[in-house]
Amino acid sequence: MYLAPRKVVGSLAGIEVVEMPRNGTQGLCCGAGGARMWMEEHVGKKVNIERTEEALATDASRIAVACPFCYVMMDDGVKEKKRDEEVKVQDVAEVLWEAIETSAERPPREPATAEFKPGL
Repeated sequence: MYLAPRKVVGSLAGIEVVEMPRNGTQGLCCGAGGARMWMEEHVGKKVNIERTEEALATDASRIAVACPFCYVMMDDGVKEKKRDEEVKVQDVAEVLWEAIETSAERPPREPATAEFKPGL
């Protein structure tokens, strides 16, 4: 499922969804689902660092994930790259929660009016 979370997050006020070059069906797994979370990688670049570098290259201030494994791997990667003070890793649910909390702090808007026409 790729499009639905992006549509929801992209519909929030003040948020622009920026994609990494490899996304959707062409996305690169962070590696944790394949047990790389518990491996010590000693050869080549760690897969979570590869993916983190792609995310950081977008210049986004927040990286939204929808998987607890991705959260750990991306958060570790951002910390390893020493960018955790400027880039926040969040689950999509946290992004939505922040939007709800922020909107609760704003004064309510006038309700929209619509004419009800049965049968249409």
